[in-house]
Amino acid sequence: MGQDIVTALLAIIPIGLILGLALAFFSIKFAVKENTKAKAVRTLLPSANCGACGFKGCDDYALAVAEGRAEANLCVPGGGETAENIGALLGVKVEPPKSVAAFVHCNGNCEATGKKAVYEGISSCRAAAMLYSGPGACAFSCIGLGDCAEKCPHNAICVKDGIAHVDATKCVGCGICQSVCPHNVISMVPRKASTAVMCNNKDKGADARKACKNACIGCKKCEKTCKNGAITVENNLARIDYSKCNACGACADACPTGCLKKVNFIKK
Repeated sequence: MGQDIVTALLAIIPIGLILGLALAFFSIKFAVKENTKAKAVRTLLPSANCGACGFKGCDDYALAVAEGRAEANLCVPGGGETAENIGALLGVKVEPPKSVAAFVHCNGNCEATGKKAVYEGISSCRAAAMLYSGPGACAFSCIGLGDCAEKCPHNAICVKDGIAHVDATKCVGCGICQSVCPHNVISMVPRKASTAVMCNNKDKGADARKACKNACIGCKKCEKTCKNGAITVENNLARIDYSKCNACGACADACPTGCLKKVNFIKK
């Protein structure tokens, strides 16, 4: 019996040694080398993992920066300080990221619009939007069930009078709210903006007006008023090119429905 055990051990030991050597060889051969530069960049990021940079998260963005596949100033939550620190690490001059804030392009409050149906499903904008574009009379409006507020990591959004509202003093411009809005009502606008379009309705004027008193009717008065060509009406909806806007406010004064509003974002 004892002799059998010894024989078995003598047979197994060489196999174990061979397997051990093989594992050691392959672990060295196929080892993933750690990118020390990416690790250093990662320590400078705020760990928001918001995706505003265009990557899945901070880890992917840090690797892309380290490999030269991405600019060093794409971290919106990190702002100018993070961009400057990354630039110092890489030994390059970096421009600060654009200062933006989330804006809700809807003014369809309870006084201006109504409901076409009673929704009693899951309290989620995305779920409600699957049923005839939501319960609101306007199929392009803010549904008001707060998906954006729930996802905002900085508590910068609340729902009041049926519409989401953004507190610009808390907003870091990460864009998470924009990505979860099923009607694409939210967008990132420059903090330097002085005027914004508070409508998302792309129906023709008469139909848009029936759905909401505050809707853009595509009359093009704003477009004709703007001397810099900063406003165009596309798909029956006014759009502002902020690179051309000189903040004169003439378009807002000319708007017959008041969907163009003068705004003043507090600088961060």
